[in-house]
Amino acid sequence: MGGEGNFILGANYWPAEKGLYWWREFDLSAGKRDFSLAAEYGLELMKVFLLWEDFQPEINRISVRTLENLVRVADLAQDRRIKILPVFFCGHMRGVNWLPSWMVERGKGEGRYPVFSMGKIRKGRVRNMYSDREVRKAQKLLIHETTDALQDHPAVWGWDLGNQPSKLIYPPSRDSARAWFEEMVTELRRWNSSLPITWSMDRSDLEEGRIPGPKELAPYCDFMSLQMDPGQAKWADGPLDEKVPLYLCLLAQWLGGKGALVGDLGVPTEPLFPYLTEGDQKKLGGVGLVKEGDAETFSEKSLDLLKNHGIKGALARSFSDYDSSLWDRPPLDEKVTERFCGLFRQDGSAKPAARMVRDFPRGKKARDLLWDWVDIRPEEYYEDPLGQLTRLYRRFKDRL
Repeated sequence: MGGEGNFILGANYWPAEKGLYWWREFDLSAGKRDFSLAAEYGLELMKVFLLWEDFQPEINRISVRTLENLVRVADLAQDRRIKILPVFFCGHMRGVNWLPSWMVERGKGEGRYPVFSMGKIRKGRVRNMYSDREVRKAQKLLIHETTDALQDHPAVWGWDLGNQPSKLIYPPSRDSARAWFEEMVTELRRWNSSLPITWSMDRSDLEEGRIPGPKELAPYCDFMSLQMDPGQAKWADGPLDEKVPLYLCLLAQWLGGKGALVGDLGVPTEPLFPYLTEGDQKKLGGVGLVKEGDAETFSEKSLDLLKNHGIKGALARSFSDYDSSLWDRPPLDEKVTERFCGLFRQDGSAKPAARMVRDFPRGKKARDLLWDWVDIRPEEYYEDPLGQLTRLYRRFKDRL
């Protein structure tokens, strides 16, 4: 992809007018338009989220129709010379846990995030995929059927085993997390031993020292993916701190010994049209939207740092802004910022960041990594993760 050793550029993908409802309201014409646009602007990799309920509506049944549509998407990507990165068990997306009904236990309290299932927000507790054998068996069935449908497809670049899974559920122990990875990776390798496997960590996993962390992931993943949302990092120097993505990648690499890819580069921008209502402004709270030019500058500076320090690549936080017809549906009814994180506006026109990505040079420059900002052992980091992360960031910035 893009030449041996070149920096990878891509995007997280949902169509503007369908959003997270794409698989259940499938329309290939949106994909044709967007994948053509992606190819025109030099995007090489599209992260495609397999929304769990749409692919596995029953615990022992995979939706044949949805799998067929996934293959059509892969065919489309191949026609446009784009690769796809399918993400299993989605799972947490945009502040909501999207789950099949069989993954939600009734009458046992609620988790940290609202659960969307069977067409609406529901109450209930998420079953623990790490400790529940029936769920693990179901997950292996989904891997089996999906990899079988996409067997040897030239558009498939790799596999992602989850999008911010710690926002979905915690494993009860380190051993249960390792056992889960062993099972899932073994199932993936049974069908294709050559494609890379990753796992999309959340920034807060590093801040809180959660399990599974880089150390647990390293034996099973070829590289780590990091979801960053730098605007929410209280220890950073504001939402446009371009050094945050590189720092978190290097921190994860130091802790786990594996390389990293940035899974969601970008910041939400002020919409040109339509305007936000007073209610939308209140939902934003203290989170601001930035000007498109400032978002472009942030992304370009971040990409330069990432490429020049050996990071594998970066995916834009969203391919496109979302159409206003989706703004009254979860998750965009509450998550106002998520409406405007795209490289492209909802009408398909390119933001400055998209044009910058199109022209961004992909060849990596050889550069020795400097690790003198690390002055502790990994074990010491986990004694006070947030404190050490904050302190090490100051050292990192001083030496960069």
